[in-house]
Amino acid sequence: MDITWLIIGIIVVIVLWLIWTFNRLVTLRNRVKEAWSDIEVQLKRRYDLIPNLVETVKGYAKHESTAFENVTKARAAAISGGSSLEDRAKKEDMLSGALKSIFAVAEAYPDLKANTNFLQLQSELSDTENKIQAARRFYNGNVLELNTKIEIFPTNLMASSFGFKKEEFFGLDGTPAQREPVKVSF
Repeated sequence: MDITWLIIGIIVVIVLWLIWTFNRLVTLRNRVKEAWSDIEVQLKRRYDLIPNLVETVKGYAKHESTAFENVTKARAAAISGGSSLEDRAKKEDMLSGALKSIFAVAEAYPDLKANTNFLQLQSELSDTENKIQAARRFYNGNVLELNTKIEIFPTNLMASSFGFKKEEFFGLDGTPAQREPVKVSF
């Protein structure tokens, strides 16, 4: 009779561990989704600010059409997303590089640098870039935690049997210049 209670106790502990592990994996997966949603919110805000910034700068620098076209193309590519997280990150890097060219153009126009509309857009874009970086860090932290749980023993046995998959990090690729944040201060 004592052995029966021991076996029942072991089974109960195993079942409780399985439930706790499954729930933890679901929680981590949902945190990754929430963190990705935060990134998308900030990227949307960035996409909404860019046309206003371009229009403000266009009024001062009409002959700089190549820079404006590059920003517009990069913005359209970034909005379209990508087939993978890596592809999406590359498009966001291209957009950051194109934005740098707009600010380089603005350097040549002292009246533009004093324009209140431009200064407000510059401030909002700078704030948005900081929020994007924070959202990326939050997302990558959650991905790290989920991926670690999926890979460690014995959780990996349960994760694979319930179809939990590792997530991709949202990283930066490209040249060292592309890794620099968009500079929006004058």
